[in-house]
Amino acid sequence: MLGAMARTLVVKATAGADAPERCAQAFTVASTAAAAGVDVSLWLTGESTWFALPGRAQQFELPHSAPLAELLHVILTTGRVTACTQCAARRDIGPDDVLPGVRIAGAAVFVEEIMADEARSLVY
Repeated sequence: MLGAMARTLVVKATAGADAPERCAQAFTVASTAAAAGVDVSLWLTGESTWFALPGRAQQFELPHSAPLAELLHVILTTGRVTACTQCAARRDIGPDDVLPGVRIAGAAVFVEEIMADEARSLVY
């Protein structure tokens, strides 16, 4: 379906339970791309930062949407998941609090990822 493209998709999720459809769209697109073999980097910012914590994705519910925990698992096993440094700090989330495989990084790393050759970015 996607051919032999060597691209990175950087998805920034800015919404969590406060805007469930937008949140689910970010996770769905990121996990679909990851499952298709695209190099995916999912950034958790704003209210989506809470999903970096164990058990939080399991609490998310949206009718007719794939379970967020399953989508996150796909991304964690095939791509990268990053929680925004400032967003995490505002929520008192530290490196020892997040799921295995989730890193905390800031704007400089985000800019580096989206400016890389062949990178594409989406913000939800």
